[in-house]
Amino acid sequence: MPERELTILARFSGAVTCVRSSRGPLGLMLAGRTADPSGEEMQVAFAGAASGDLPARLEDVVIERRGPGEFLVASAGRAWTIGARSVHVHREVAAAFYRAIPPRPAPLRRRMLYGLMLRLARSRAGISLLRALRR
Repeated sequence: MPERELTILARFSGAVTCVRSSRGPLGLMLAGRTADPSGEEMQVAFAGAASGDLPARLEDVVIERRGPGEFLVASAGRAWTIGARSVHVHREVAAAFYRAIPPRPAPLRRRMLYGLMLRLARSRAGISLLRALRR
């Protein structure tokens, strides 16, 4: 059983969209939310041809590596085998990043300078003044 866990590439929760492409190296892309508690967005792109009977929308998808160049896409009791040279997994980690490292507040002088510049940029005279200062 532990070997099987190591072969799982990605787990989606809920609706997953399937996009086929005949142009470019990526023939199939699956997009949805991860099954992790974070529920972040994830895309899995296959560098190979997509199966013809794969529907445009799936639910609760699990993607497993079966062997070299062979991947299994399983959803709701059905499974499809995809032949691909490689697989690219992209996860949206911005929310987790900014939770771990909060943004640094801008210094008061910089905030006042930007506020002044925005107020000047509201009028033609202010824009002319900013252009003159820039030279």
